[in-house]
Amino acid sequence: MKTVVVIHLGEAESTHHLTFLGQPITLRRFGCGGQPERAQALIAEYDGRADAICLDGLPAQLRLGPAAVPHSVGAALAASAVKTPVVDGAGVRGGLERWGVKLADQAQPGLFAEKRILMVPGLNHAGLSQALSRHSPAVRYADPLVYFALPDFPGLGSRRTLEQAAGPTLEQLKDFPFRRLVPQAAAEPGEPAPTPGANGHRHAPVPRAPTPFAWADVLAGDIGAIRRYAPARLDHKTVVVEWADDEAVADLQQRGAALLVTLMPPLDADGLGRWPAAVVEGVLVALRADPGLPLDENTYLDLIADLEWKPAVRYLRPEEQNLNRFAFVIHPLSIDFIHKYKWFRWTRYLPDELVEAVAAYMPPLYLSRITGARSPVTGQKVEGILISLGATPRQMMSHGERFTYERLNQSARMAARLGARIMGLGAFTSVVGDAGITVAHEADIAITSGNSLTVAATLEAAKQAVVKMGATDLTRGKAMVIGATGSIGSVCARLLAQAIKDVVLVSIEPDRLIDLKRRILEETPGARVSIATRADETLGDCDLIVTATSAFGQRVIDLSQCKPGAVVCDVARPPDINPAEAALRPDVLVIESGEVLIPGDVDFGYDIGLPPKTSYACLAETCLLAMEGRFEDYTLGRNIELERVKEIYRL
Repeated sequence: MKTVVVIHLGEAESTHHLTFLGQPITLRRFGCGGQPERAQALIAEYDGRADAICLDGLPAQLRLGPAAVPHSVGAALAASAVKTPVVDGAGVRGGLERWGVKLADQAQPGLFAEKRILMVPGLNHAGLSQALSRHSPAVRYADPLVYFALPDFPGLGSRRTLEQAAGPTLEQLKDFPFRRLVPQAAAEPGEPAPTPGANGHRHAPVPRAPTPFAWADVLAGDIGAIRRYAPARLDHKTVVVEWADDEAVADLQQRGAALLVTLMPPLDADGLGRWPAAVVEGVLVALRADPGLPLDENTYLDLIADLEWKPAVRYLRPEEQNLNRFAFVIHPLSIDFIHKYKWFRWTRYLPDELVEAVAAYMPPLYLSRITGARSPVTGQKVEGILISLGATPRQMMSHGERFTYERLNQSARMAARLGARIMGLGAFTSVVGDAGITVAHEADIAITSGNSLTVAATLEAAKQAVVKMGATDLTRGKAMVIGATGSIGSVCARLLAQAIKDVVLVSIEPDRLIDLKRRILEETPGARVSIATRADETLGDCDLIVTATSAFGQRVIDLSQCKPGAVVCDVARPPDINPAEAALRPDVLVIESGEVLIPGDVDFGYDIGLPPKTSYACLAETCLLAMEGRFEDYTLGRNIELERVKEIYRL
């Protein structure tokens, strides 16, 4: 049986019997209290008697950014043994951290995307910081706060500052005592004593600078440093560390952290990475097939490649577990929406033209969380993030497409940071430019315009409305689609032709009307299809009128010409028909279609202008895809696929 001796910074001694890579191992742990003399004596005692000696928290070399220096005491300790290899974890830490981040992201896609990441500390965690920086540009370093108690100020801890200060920082740290170099959860003598929490767990001291911790979504580095210097509350934060024991898990749970990721391979049966990199390296060294192999990067890579493992991703809050998140983007349909928003009520005292123009340049605004939605079939819980742009439809049309694309890209990054894996485009954001294709290409999360369910909900609402108006044979009658060459209108026309077979297509684009008519006749032989650039001449003959235009502020139809008992399905946003106009014809049923009841005890957290639990179909499609775990680009472009409409209707 292989024996591995672990020398750590504490005082406790213990023995553990483990099985790793199919071989039994005895781990003997000895505390040195951070005193080099005791560590030296333990190394001398077990040199030649153990298969490997691990220095846990006693690093031989210090690395920070591009710089590296030997620790004045640690380097001597590591070189003091004659027969037994002495390791401090540096040989495997970087490789396992990079690999662990990759595997964790594969298991939970988007886990680190666009997050604000604080390295606590970055010292000796170059692999971790490099891996996380591939997922987010927002990485800061808490080393100046942890080691020198510097107050937080702009630029401190940034990557640029790190590159400039790494060398001088290491010159200071190379003579630090081990307990200051690798902070432990308990306070050092002279620091404020930790206070017991409600459950008896002891909180870390008040952090030296709480602002960076409040800024961060992810705390990454050493579990001891995070527990010691982070604030008492870590609500909704993700903690990424080498290892964590039961006490650390309980402490993080009490402080409100949402997720714990341990990056070292588990040596225990429960799958949690409970052992630091120094121990993992010592075990790999003890178990290597050829004891004569040099302990260099190539040997370690071969040893790591033989491992079959995945990092532990443990939810610390039950309500966060198995929760799928989506985001949805809206925007003010008119200047009145800006005036009504609580933060901008003062704008009503300014000229509307000025407010509307300036608001268009605002960055995306987080509005609320949509909570309580749950699939009645699978039980899958979902949570939404509501984001608003500042531009009205008039402003979007007056600017180039790229103007809106850039703000949607910002929204996608915000959504990813808040945990969403798919984002829906509401109102005019789904029709600008190529209707979501460019945004989907540039975003790191899935994108949908929501138009497939908009079509399905529109036709379902139309069917129910026609029945309410007394229709008994839904295959007879005449339908008109205004805005028939648009993405929603064209699919509505094609499906209505299959159901009713007598359809009038209206659009201001004659050439596209001809193409659409030919397509419908190919798909549905025997259908009667007529085309027009104005609705007036045949409006009075139609039993069902679907308006799906982008005719912002223009009159689309004259309701006085509709036949009694007709149904008008208005799917446009903003609506094509105003309530006052509809009230003049009580014998005509006008409905704003494309509205869906979301299952569950839904709270939008914001007034979207609809009754409780009711959403626009484009938002509902995004929510539904999240319920189904379909985090994929779903409805994009102007050519909506009929099969997508039918599939989303079935879902």
